[in-house]
Amino acid sequence: MKSRTVTPKPRLKMADIAKMAGVSTSTVSRALADNPLIPLPLRERIVALARAQGYVVNQQARGLRLQRTNTINVVIPLGHDKDQLISDPFFLEMVGRLADQITLRGYEVLLTKVMSPTPGWLERIIQSNRSDGVLVIGQSDQHQALNAVADSYAPLVVWGGDVPDRHYCTVGVDSVAGARLAVEHLLKLGRRRIAFLGLPEAPEVLLRRQGYLEALAAAGIPAEPALTAPAHFNAEPELEGIHHLLSSGVTFDAVFAASDVIALGAIRAMTEAGLRTPEDVSVVGFDDVTVAQYSWPPLTTIRQDLDRGAREMVELLFQRIEGKTTTSVFMAPELVVRQT
Repeated sequence: MKSRTVTPKPRLKMADIAKMAGVSTSTVSRALADNPLIPLPLRERIVALARAQGYVVNQQARGLRLQRTNTINVVIPLGHDKDQLISDPFFLEMVGRLADQITLRGYEVLLTKVMSPTPGWLERIIQSNRSDGVLVIGQSDQHQALNAVADSYAPLVVWGGDVPDRHYCTVGVDSVAGARLAVEHLLKLGRRRIAFLGLPEAPEVLLRRQGYLEALAAAGIPAEPALTAPAHFNAEPELEGIHHLLSSGVTFDAVFAASDVIALGAIRAMTEAGLRTPEDVSVVGFDDVTVAQYSWPPLTTIRQDLDRGAREMVELLFQRIEGKTTTSVFMAPELVVRQT
């Protein structure tokens, strides 16, 4: 039996659609890009014709013509905590919300994790020309690296804290105010020996510790260095800080943690040590990731509006891609009282 030879059907070109529609190729190009310069009825007719003929826009060729990649790079630098995982609940939620907003605009998402950033890491990402803009989740300990490119590379938006001498466009929550809310809540519960867990190398954590200290000072309570312990964001080392407090013999009746992951790790470690939450030690976290409301007991925390944050970041980035000047956005935090 002879094999049957199948001749591939020639791929339609934009010029073919233009000929069928009786318009110019440039008109078809604008119509398929939903350009308002083309009257809506004509746009709809051209789009319907293209679909009926099975025509698909060659995005790579279109990107070359427009000098666009139609891709946004979401970058996570981990200079302060290289072992932190993208599966961290905060990263998962933030990346997911950013991806939703980016794809709604017809763009693709490139995800880049930078462990132990070396000098020039951000410049190399930009010079690779793999994206039309860069969204950075967290300043880590890379504030100077972000500043170094901010004045020469416009399409850059960072999720982070309002740190001094910041040149880059930033979206985030007022971490100082959020920490004050957390500590004031614990003080109202009658707690006086409040521990702080977090790594101050990250600007957002440093700001949260600042708010912690301000709230204590306003209540007339001296800050005790022994009540501050380093705690990583990743799955197991976040227990180091609470284990340090438990083994040091220092007494505490409350914990304010720089993240929900750290707070949940602290509750687990204290439970194993025979301490009850909140009967013996009250706990407040920071972020309000989804897992916080399903933990036991459900975690009291400071909410960052990640949905709004993602929308703000993507909107500001696309404005900057278009050459517009933008200002940073810092959202008000919200105390979410649950059972810890």
